Formats: sequence, C-alpha cells, structure tokens
Amino acid sequence: MTTTLAKLLVQKQQLIERLEKNPGPEECEEIERLLEQINAALDSLCEVGPGISKRA
Repeated sequence: MTTTLAKLLVQKQQLIERLEKNPGPEECEEIERLLEQINAALDSLCEVGPGISKRA
C-alpha cells in the first residue's frame, strides 16, 4: 500500500505543478479530473488504513 500511496502522491504533485504553469482550459479540466480521481483513491486508502483489509 505504501508504494501505491507514494505513486499517487507523486502523480498529484506533478499534476499540481502542471496546473501552476497555467495550462489551457481543456488541459486544466483534464488535470482537475485526474486530481479528483487521485484524491478519491487517496481517500480510499485512508479509509482502509495500514494493514487492514476490508475483505472477510
């Protein structure tokens, strides 16, 4: 899970850096959409927590 978390955080940082470069409207929308997906995945990981599986 740590690897997944690290990858998501790196991707998020890269997208934020792209946003800071003032992309065009279409690219900005795409970046924001990707950020929403990453945030949802991060939230999911936080809900599960370390070493805890939702599978029974």
